[in-house]
Amino acid sequence: MRTTGVVTLLGAVLVTAACSAPRATTPSPIAEPEPLTTTSAPPTTTTTPPPAPPCAVTTGACVSLAQRLAWLLRDGRVVRGPVPAGFGPPDQATPAGSFHVVWKDREHRSGQYGTDMPNSVFFAAGGIAFHAGPLDAPSHGCVHLADADSAAFFDGLNVGDAVQVL
Repeated sequence: MRTTGVVTLLGAVLVTAACSAPRATTPSPIAEPEPLTTTSAPPTTTTTPPPAPPCAVTTGACVSLAQRLAWLLRDGRVVRGPVPAGFGPPDQATPAGSFHVVWKDREHRSGQYGTDMPNSVFFAAGGIAFHAGPLDAPSHGCVHLADADSAAFFDGLNVGDAVQVL
């Protein structure tokens, strides 16, 4: 019996020693990591470019009613935009078509509605203009722009420049 117990004990010691011995293929915790190898290209960041103006205008302004955006163009290049724009409701819709800037008034006040229309650039019959106004409230057919955008359109558009509203 004693012999069997020693053999059993010796076997347990051998098994324990074999399981706890470091393996030759296991890297040392202080060893330098192996360089990573990749077979695919590194990930790329893709950003969607802003929408291009849908109009044929090369110098003037382009307005997309469907996209609720406006662009200011000079010599075929976008100089501002796309910028968010607000429009009139169906019963006072912003007219679609091709127009030209007729006149401008930096501090216009509507005689019909009694409201201020800063940076007004008039382009269609009935007093339709680009001007500063709330983007979340309907206009009376005008194109509302944020304050900074209306100032840029006022400064960038000249009497006679084309305006296309689609």
